[in-house]
Amino acid sequence: MNMQAMLKQAQKLQKEMMNTKNEIDEKEYTSKSSFVEIKMKGTKEITDVKIDVDSLEKDDIEALQDMIMVAVNDCIKQIDKETNDKLGKYTNGMPGLF
Repeated sequence: MNMQAMLKQAQKLQKEMMNTKNEIDEKEYTSKSSFVEIKMKGTKEITDVKIDVDSLEKDDIEALQDMIMVAVNDCIKQIDKETNDKLGKYTNGMPGLF
């Protein structure tokens, strides 16, 4: 394979990777933990937090904090998994590239 063909293949691969990354960045992920629901973009930017206040009592503030933490961490795990699943084929197991 000549150098120009290799360069063209690398550019094509880079374009596919960026398209896939943009797809993940724009996708919305949702996680629900008891009476808390979190929505997050693939960029790990929280776009919405919903709390079912009818289920919440004043003594539940500590539980609410835990539920928010669980829901946010779950969204992050979803994003990381999809990023690894979709972009892992490009990085050949080299973590931290995306």
